[in-house]
Amino acid sequence: MARQKITPFLWLDGQAEEAAAFYVSLLPDSAVTNVTPGPDGAALVVEFRLAGAHHYLALNGGPHYKLTEAISLSIDCQTQAEVDDLWEKLSAGGSKGRCGWLKDKYGLSWQVIPSALGELMGGADRAKAGRVMAAMMGMTKLDIQGLRDAADGTDTTEVGQ
Repeated sequence: MARQKITPFLWLDGQAEEAAAFYVSLLPDSAVTNVTPGPDGAALVVEFRLAGAHHYLALNGGPHYKLTEAISLSIDCQTQAEVDDLWEKLSAGGSKGRCGWLKDKYGLSWQVIPSALGELMGGADRAKAGRVMAAMMGMTKLDIQGLRDAADGTDTTEVGQ
């Protein structure tokens, strides 16, 4: 199998194998593909694949560096049920942010984004896009129906869910 040209490399503090196992449990067609032991026999580098062909490496590099929101992984969700499920599982033990962003228990930032968002923000109607953007800015977990209501100009819900 050919390796992808650029592979995200995550620096973790002793949790690389645990984090990789957690991530692959969330998405279909995902797997831990290799574990390279360090001098002490414990996992040093963990290779894993998410959602088919996206490969990642995780390093048990120690406490010297921390993951930040400057890099995040964005998940394209087809349904509200998928948004809800991934939002709850990924944020457990971590923190929930605004606009579909969260940080998981390992410190990795994620964007749990319904594909409908791009569809609702696209097109020539900039007023519609503005309403959708304003609705999104008031949400934590993104709500597809709330975004559609904003696009239609019928949004009567409270923001900040």
